Amino acid sequence: MNAGIARQKAEWKDKSQAGSGSSGKKGGGSVKEVLCVILGGGRGVRLHPLTQDRAKPAVPLGGKYRLVDVPMSNCLHSGLNKIYVLTQFNSNSLNRHISRTYNFDMFSNGFVEILAAQQTPDDLNWYQGTADAVRQNLKTFDKPDIEYVLILSGDQLYRMDFHVLIRQHIRTKAEVTLSAIPVGPEDASRYGVLKTDSEGRIVAFCEKPKDPAVLDDFIAPESVLKGTNHHIPRPAYLASMGIYIFNKNALSEVLQADKSETDFGKEIIPEAIQSRRVHSFLFNGYWEDIGTIRAYYEASMGFLGESPQFDFYSRRLYTHSRYLPASQAHDCALYHSLLTEGCIIRKARIHRSIIGLRSMIGSGCDIRESILMGADYYEGEGYQEPTFPEAPPLGIGRNCRIERAIIDKNARIGENVVIERFPDGYEFDGVRYAIREGIVVIPRAGVIPSGTVVSPESLKK
Repeated sequence: MNAGIARQKAEWKDKSQAGSGSSGKKGGGSVKEVLCVILGGGRGVRLHPLTQDRAKPAVPLGGKYRLVDVPMSNCLHSGLNKIYVLTQFNSNSLNRHISRTYNFDMFSNGFVEILAAQQTPDDLNWYQGTADAVRQNLKTFDKPDIEYVLILSGDQLYRMDFHVLIRQHIRTKAEVTLSAIPVGPEDASRYGVLKTDSEGRIVAFCEKPKDPAVLDDFIAPESVLKGTNHHIPRPAYLASMGIYIFNKNALSEVLQADKSETDFGKEIIPEAIQSRRVHSFLFNGYWEDIGTIRAYYEASMGFLGESPQFDFYSRRLYTHSRYLPASQAHDCALYHSLLTEGCIIRKARIHRSIIGLRSMIGSGCDIRESILMGADYYEGEGYQEPTFPEAPPLGIGRNCRIERAIIDKNARIGENVVIERFPDGYEFDGVRYAIREGIVVIPRAGVIPSGTVVSPESLKK
């Protein structure tokens, strides 16, 4: 990895000097160093109950990964190995995953460090927003060898070569660059939308506009959209991805100008556009903001196609190495599914589902379009979740029928349990489960007794 980082840095320097005509001296556009800051997210209310006991970036993904592994892997593949992760809410599992997974050897100059929210003599408040979280750590980021700060979200799904983003930022002599993606009219009001001039400089920005008249003013011209995803419905808009690169000095100045401003999208970026060179970087790949249960579920189901937009094979996604045994599948039928390590499955039928680490599935089960996150341990292997004495064993009991559900880690599902499909948009909060946008969610360490039926008809009684 060190040799790759050295090559990447040399390439940045050569290309930035060639693009700017500079001698490479300070201020001339050469890349000294890039610091990466990954935001750990807020309370994650829209992802509840998956965020009941964990931060959003710690939510399991694809059977064996965590959401935070996506920006971490993008950084490392881009040759960036100076990384801070800012955490606050439910951060124990995220901190544990980061500390176990991302360790560099003693000869590397890279690091991955967690900066948890804390009270200081200068500020007695916890993080009040994305911008405030970065503001409270400016002293930590103010290192003499750092020239650029790349700010990333910890709960998005995409693959990006940040080298390309950084190279454009240097070439355009921008002080701030936002990564943007084309979206259709149905999605435009969910994001911050921006308008650029012919050179890509941002001239207007509006966070989550609802007024149709305002949206009309942000329709992207076809000249800007040329070469981008033509499947996007028209009219199309340029939406901020929440990925920013700042010149270090510019970051400090815009954050210190008004300390009452706590959010990048709502306050900092619109203010910066008025007085600074703020450019857009047009991204044309797959990107998904994992902000809701529906978004999480649909993105996960997208992994199961023969040619998924986001796959785990073309470019490695780093995560914690667990050294688990190969999975066993006895007399089973699996269709279009992901099966991870350490599982034992007996005489089951599995259709379009993700089977997570250490999943135990009893005989006679039929599982369809579901996400099983698996377990952190095997039954009787030391630590286990506190539960009542008559609770069923860890995993899925015999003869269960489960459709369109998310079963969180360490769940105990008894025998003959039925979870049926619910209509889209259906919402319900039960004692042992929740239904979000028609998807049944069994929380972490949840217990569903044998014979339980979760169906539209059962909830009418």
